Amino acid sequence: MNKFAVAFAAAGLMALAACGEKPAAEANNAANEVVVNEVENAANAMDNAANAVTNAANAVENSANAM
Repeated sequence: MNKFAVAFAAAGLMALAACGEKPAAEANNAANEVVVNEVENAANAMDNAANAVTNAANAVENSANAM
């Protein structure tokens, strides 16, 4: 999911709140799941970046060892 999905979920919940109605549990769960997925995606991106740095460091070390 992208940031637009989070924005639309939040806007939908705010619209329901403005009408004085309680949002359905499914809507809350869906919005929470979107946020959790975004956090997990960010964590995975950080892990991937860290792995790329480790791989680059290993490549440099291997080049140094080959000389």
